[in-house]
Amino acid sequence: MDKDEPDRRAAADADPVAAVEAAMIAIRRRQTRRTFAVQSGHGPDPVQEVLDAIEAAAPDPIGVNGVATALGVDQPRASKLTAAAVAAGLVRREADQTDGRRTNLVLTPAGQAQLDTVHTYRQAQFATAMNGWTPDEQTVFADLLTRFVAALDR
Repeated sequence: MDKDEPDRRAAADADPVAAVEAAMIAIRRRQTRRTFAVQSGHGPDPVQEVLDAIEAAAPDPIGVNGVATALGVDQPRASKLTAAAVAAGLVRREADQTDGRRTNLVLTPAGQAQLDTVHTYRQAQFATAMNGWTPDEQTVFADLLTRFVAALDR
């Protein structure tokens, strides 16, 4: 715990926006430690992020530039991450049928299997975190969190 943690907690108790900020900082720290991908043993985090970006874009096609946008990285970094996913056999490149200049990224069966495994792992982690919550509390939290994340994208 850093020396400012008690001050942040006190501010969070008085202000819901500060409480959200504190929670988001805690989430970011956990993600920095790659809690949801590496600890599960399901591949390196950056490659998993490419799979997540491809899945999130569906049913629309996505290319390297779309991955760059989704991950908030530059095109050369997205290209490198995509190449790693292709080399791992998790993604394949496919010519766009409507624009021959574009290449779309498509999950392979192995990529889909990894996504399924990681979803199972993540959902088990989240279920454990919500253990003891009523079904209504879980539903309200899911609705509010979904609305919150959507509002960040506006």
